Amino acid sequence: MSDRLNLTRCPRPFDTEGGRDARDAAPWARGEAAELIAGAGGSSPYLRGLILREAEWLEAALDAPEAALDALLSVAGDDPEGDPRTALRQAKRRVALLAALMDLGGAWTLDEVTGALTGFADRATAWAMRWAVAQEIRRGKLPGQGPEDIASAGGLVALAMGKMGAGELNYSSDIDLICLFDETRYDRDAYHEARASLIRATRKMSQALSEMTAEGYVFRTDLRLRPDPAVTPVAMPMEAAERYYESLGRTWERAAYVKARAAAGDIAAGERFLADLTPFVWRKHLDFAAIRDAHDMRLRYREHKGTGGPITLSGHDMKLGRGGIREIEFFTQTRQIIAGGRDPDLRVRQTVTGLSVLAEKGWIAPETARALTDHYRAHREVEHRVQMVADAQTHALPQTDEGFERLACLMGRDLAELKQDLRARLEEVHALTEEFFAPDSPRQSAEPAPEFGAQITARWPSYAALRSARALDIFQRLRPEILARLQEAAQPDEALLAFDGFLEGLPAGVQLFSLFEANPQLIDLLVDIVSVSPDLARYLSRNAGVFDAVIGGDFFAAWPGPEALTDALARRLSREDDYERQLDATRRWGKEWHFRTGVHLLRGLSGPDEAGRHYAEIATASLAGLFPEVVAEFARKHGAPPGRGAAVLGMGSLGAGHLHARSDLDVIVIYDADGVEASEGRRPLPARTYYARLTQALVAAMTAPMAEGRLYEMDMRLRPSGNQGPVATSLQSFRAYQAEEAWTWEHLALTRARIVAGSESVGADVDAVRRDVLAKPHDAATVLGEVAKMRARIAAAKGEGGAWETKIGRGRMQEIELFAQAGALLSQQAQTRSTPDGIAAAEQCGLLDERGAKTLRDTYLRLRALQMGAKLIADGAIDPDTLGAGGASLLCRLTGTPDLDTLGKTLAEDTEAAGRCLDTILPEPEESA
Repeated sequence: MSDRLNLTRCPRPFDTEGGRDARDAAPWARGEAAELIAGAGGSSPYLRGLILREAEWLEAALDAPEAALDALLSVAGDDPEGDPRTALRQAKRRVALLAALMDLGGAWTLDEVTGALTGFADRATAWAMRWAVAQEIRRGKLPGQGPEDIASAGGLVALAMGKMGAGELNYSSDIDLICLFDETRYDRDAYHEARASLIRATRKMSQALSEMTAEGYVFRTDLRLRPDPAVTPVAMPMEAAERYYESLGRTWERAAYVKARAAAGDIAAGERFLADLTPFVWRKHLDFAAIRDAHDMRLRYREHKGTGGPITLSGHDMKLGRGGIREIEFFTQTRQIIAGGRDPDLRVRQTVTGLSVLAEKGWIAPETARALTDHYRAHREVEHRVQMVADAQTHALPQTDEGFERLACLMGRDLAELKQDLRARLEEVHALTEEFFAPDSPRQSAEPAPEFGAQITARWPSYAALRSARALDIFQRLRPEILARLQEAAQPDEALLAFDGFLEGLPAGVQLFSLFEANPQLIDLLVDIVSVSPDLARYLSRNAGVFDAVIGGDFFAAWPGPEALTDALARRLSREDDYERQLDATRRWGKEWHFRTGVHLLRGLSGPDEAGRHYAEIATASLAGLFPEVVAEFARKHGAPPGRGAAVLGMGSLGAGHLHARSDLDVIVIYDADGVEASEGRRPLPARTYYARLTQALVAAMTAPMAEGRLYEMDMRLRPSGNQGPVATSLQSFRAYQAEEAWTWEHLALTRARIVAGSESVGADVDAVRRDVLAKPHDAATVLGEVAKMRARIAAAKGEGGAWETKIGRGRMQEIELFAQAGALLSQQAQTRSTPDGIAAAEQCGLLDERGAKTLRDTYLRLRALQMGAKLIADGAIDPDTLGAGGASLLCRLTGTPDLDTLGKTLAEDTEAAGRCLDTILPEPEESA
């Protein structure tokens, strides 16, 4: 063999005589190989025994380690007829010896070492399972199964848990398996016989792996991670296991399934089971309650194992003790559980990979990830060498100086340096992880004086959110901080009442209170929000999950823009294979972005114009993202859309690209069947009927009150012929109608129209029709006369509105918008959609002078800013007497006025001036006949 192994380190013999014995057993060894064998055999009695037994095989193995490993893995082959017990034990000895030498010499990385051990565990488990099931089949004990079913083990699967599931087995690891079977493979009458047979096969498999014989053992096998192991058999039906997790599953079981993997038997069935278990493991909302659960688990482990003492090195448990491996694993898994329901990228099994993704996604600092990764790898190497000494399933450092010296020799390190390094690593791991699980308590403010809100706070324990002992326990820790911050508000009593409304409306509290405890800055945000409006507080209490978005990593980042929003929603929907789940996912997505937009407006991070644009882009992305899913769902029954498909034309404020927090969506659906008379599907429909029903399906998708609420209200009255016309309009009819039949007001509405979803080619043709209509000259007197009539009809029907009305009334938003549309129509500028641009176009057309344009524009922008703030607060008219200090402050800031009195006077003056301006431009409408 070659005398060069490219070692990066080498053990030295603690027992020189033992090292010499090992070296003598391998007279073929030279150079690095000889030193490696002597060091390993002289410091590990277990490895010395393996070298003496397998010296002849080792010669070729060290010459080509990777090829030798491949050969060992192939030993656990596909022949179910042969008894695997002897062959697997020999292969295990050789895998253990080869992995140890490659590990000690630094020729393999930690990942390669643990990968080799895990790969052999997978193959060994698979062989043992097939062998055990084959025996049952040959004896006729597994009903309905024949030789062809041996490969899939008759529906039995072993889920690898823990380190085996993650591909991270340690040197002397047990293997943790959960054995389940697919009960759907068996007839009802054969179920009990099949169950008994698969239970026997599982026991035989476990015995084949773990029984100690003259040849040794393969793996100690632990089957106790299954549901309720004290009363359930070693193999369970998948349906029963799924029911258990849905109803009784605990956080530690969720954490266990982070690393779960189908490793042997019916892999396809195992993967289906894990996919079905996804909602149990990965919650849709950020799950900060998992932190407390994980912390309690850590404390129970420490108490049970006696590993909770200080770091003293002597006898310290490298796995369960302070600063140990389990601390890093819990830290990583808990972070993954918190956010993995929202971000599938976090659903990785390996600890090091998990730390890397958490850092990449902004959940932990990159330097924390790097430090814990380095410590994790160093800890695992120490763990391996502790176990190599005697092949013992131990994680404890030596308790004697002699034991430590042996460990240092096996690691090829200086004893004093090793101890110093160990202590430093353990202490840093403890410091980094303990702060996460048991952070310093929130600011210890003295609880406000008893008289502050005593009557209100006295009723809190009766609220639904505080009825569970766990929720009450968390809230009691938060209560002093919450009350202190409420008392710091501009109007403390008002803020307390608003918070009380929020708390009363919460259906449950554990998750949200845990979120606040882990992120105390959210308390400030909550106080800000509820101080603005009890209405907004009630909304939050019903949709507390939107707080997840605040700590999702980029809540305060720059606005992504419409394309990025549409892409993000499409990715979210692609992860859902059920239509109703897609609808709910769209609602959750929309609420998160609405919440973000509202918070940015509330906190002054964006102005009213920006917020209006953001709301419109959210609505556009919702339509653009959801419409293809509506089409796909409809097509399952009725076939693909006939012809070229349909486009969604946004009208009104949606088309103009400026919405508020409670806007409806005005749309028209236009299709082009392109001469195709009907769809082709299981239930074909005539083209006109097809698109009418497709449009109704879109409306239902947007407006249906599902578990996550409504998405938007939809208004389709702007379509040709209004409510009397079909809900979907053909492109041909749309073109003809606009050219020959449309009223002036319909051409006015077209100035703000914009394609927002659907077929790009149909949309381009619709936009071409729009451009053709707007490019034609219109008589100014006719257009202005029609606007004057519309102004008069609206005033007669809806009155002048109150003093704080923003939309309806003389000189207010609707009148100014109508006039701006007239300016856009008369200017023949198809790109002019917004009201300020329409006013500028009217000025260019000579309809009003610069002063008049400024009057209308300034009035409109102030009214729109007021509307933006008002709709964020409540869905009704502004009442300054009940507005509250927070709401009043918001409205004044958005409108650039110092106080409500000044704002009221300014509104009156502005709208009067705008009304007079319009009076001079618009002709007096003629009396109706």
